[in-house]
Amino acid sequence: MALSKELLDILACPQCKQPVELTPAGDALVCQACRLAYPVRDDIPIMLVEEAKALED
Repeated sequence: MALSKELLDILACPQCKQPVELTPAGDALVCQACRLAYPVRDDIPIMLVEEAKALED
């Protein structure tokens, strides 16, 4: 089961509180403001700053 639109609408980056976007592959949620990608494991978003990976430029 993929992440629902309703869930995506309410999720925000825990660091800056800006909206996040699901990657096309559906494996991460990306905050463009912080340039961080939060992993999605077994359809569960892991919204911990410690688990996020910095996006490459």
